[in-house]
Amino acid sequence: MGVGTGTCEVTFHHGDVRLAGTLSVPDHPGRRPGVVMIGGSGPADRHNDVLFPPIRQHLLEAGIAVLSYDKRGVGASSGDWIASSLDDLAADADAAVRFLRAQPAIEGRAVGIVGHSEGGWVGLRAAAALVTDVAFVVTSGCPGMSPAVQDRYALVNLLRQVGQVVEADIDRVLALHDRLVAAGRRGASFAEATRIVRTEMPAGLPAYWHDVDERLWEFMKRKQDHDPVPDQVRLRCPHLATFGGADQIVPVAESVHLFGGAACRTDRDPRATLTVQVFPGADHRLLRADGTFADGYLDTLAGWILARI
Repeated sequence: MGVGTGTCEVTFHHGDVRLAGTLSVPDHPGRRPGVVMIGGSGPADRHNDVLFPPIRQHLLEAGIAVLSYDKRGVGASSGDWIASSLDDLAADADAAVRFLRAQPAIEGRAVGIVGHSEGGWVGLRAAAALVTDVAFVVTSGCPGMSPAVQDRYALVNLLRQVGQVVEADIDRVLALHDRLVAAGRRGASFAEATRIVRTEMPAGLPAYWHDVDERLWEFMKRKQDHDPVPDQVRLRCPHLATFGGADQIVPVAESVHLFGGAACRTDRDPRATLTVQVFPGADHRLLRADGTFADGYLDTLAGWILARI
């Protein structure tokens, strides 16, 4: 059944996975453009913690419909994200795009994807693979490199925030990280990975491994060498990449360089333009220290989308 204006709970399917979400449609005349919002890593629900609601409200006020959904195995969605791959998550995003396009109040040719962090990888993969082109892709805080490289950067920043950690300990943890990546590449078991951590982890830093179990280790192995650049090269639509200049999780300068290099490829589709916006002082979620969005971020997001449709 089609959804009219207002906000309602919806469900759609990818194979035997039932995905549950919220669809909000502005009360504007005519058929509306729309976005599918994809949350970040881990058990992300349709609100991506508390990040998506204010973005959703701003897009609605700009006349843009928004569909966001619980990741498989989270909230009201069935399935299991830990047992999935990025391809599985991208296929879920594909199902969300197709569901949104099918709504009578939505202009199907004006539907795009907005993905945060890991959700940016998922959105790029979905957009590159979709048979029917999406109108645009927006990524926020999306690394331009693999998780193995990005995690190394995040780990250094995390350790430097911990009191009484010396550079020698940081070097040891980075060497441990590199050993775990190598172990993952050769298919090492969780037991072997745990032995590596117990042998090489500096005293006083147990939090590095405390929440990893066997299933999460298998997920990490599947994901660790994902490279988003080939998906960006295959895009057939405009891409807006937004970053917080003070992001401690993603190496922003390197990500901008990698995305920019992909955009300069001569084999790129001419529709696949790249716009990069870095907001000084903002963090991984494009938030300032006071918890509000960076100046201009929400207006930039809505204005860029409307200009592309």
